[in-house]
Amino acid sequence: MRYTLICLLFVATAAFAVNVPDSKITPGDARSVTQQVLCTTSTKLVRNVPESEKKQAYKNYGVSGGDHTGYCNGAGGCEVDHLISLELGGSNDIKNLWPEPYFGACNAHDKDKLENKLHKMICSNKISI
Repeated sequence: MRYTLICLLFVATAAFAVNVPDSKITPGDARSVTQQVLCTTSTKLVRNVPESEKKQAYKNYGVSGGDHTGYCNGAGGCEVDHLISLELGGSNDIKNLWPEPYFGACNAHDKDKLENKLHKMICSNKISI
């Protein structure tokens, strides 16, 4: 839990880190969803980002060659990820997508763990959407 809080603080304050999306390019976008839907419906039903939109997300960040070029040229590359995760009500809109590195502090793997924990907390009524 302590590491998660450190990551959250890092993401909130590290304006120039590559593993923090640019808020002008990726301000985030959410679906209108209830707690019941969020907690009983698989994200597989809404996980639909076309290749053309993934390519646009890379292009928006100057990563012209995909998941292993530009700042993504590190261990494991990047994935096009949702700023507000689908598990927390995020959308597939380009305003919610960015190339997130699999390496470095607070990387895609760390964010996935945090998203899963927050989803469980929402579904157990510990926090609200």
